[in-house]
Amino acid sequence: MTILGFALILALLLCSLTAGFLFAFAVVAMPGMKSLSDGEFIRAFQGMDGIIQNSHPLFLLVWLGSIASIIASAVLGAMQLGGPERAFLILATTVYLLAVQLPTFRINIPLNNFIQSVDTTAMSEAELKEARQRFEPRWNQWNNLRTVFSCMTAILLIAVLYRL
Repeated sequence: MTILGFALILALLLCSLTAGFLFAFAVVAMPGMKSLSDGEFIRAFQGMDGIIQNSHPLFLLVWLGSIASIIASAVLGAMQLGGPERAFLILATTVYLLAVQLPTFRINIPLNNFIQSVDTTAMSEAELKEARQRFEPRWNQWNNLRTVFSCMTAILLIAVLYRL
């Protein structure tokens, strides 16, 4: 197996795990928490996000590894591939970095940080409702988009590997 082949398989695995993580939030976690009261919702999200924010090693390995491996694949692929394979790989990398990772760092993480700062024990029901409304719709909208684009990335990487 070539270094490019290994990098592509690793990128596919890690980007697919990221897509699955986002998908699970989109179709299970967030819909499952929708019926919780505002305070319960905020505490539940704080608990889940707290695991991530505390730098869970496997999560970091997958998330940051997906970025490193797709960039490595794109660099190697740009030098070694031509035609549709090269175009698919560049498109996959661009989609992943601009439509999955950029919104993560620019939108979802700041929203996560906001919700982590909410003290549910010191706020009124109206304040909790306002905090949830400031967070939940926008977070869900961007997570749904990240889910679609991360799945698209995986499909493009599969297409590259299939054509090799």
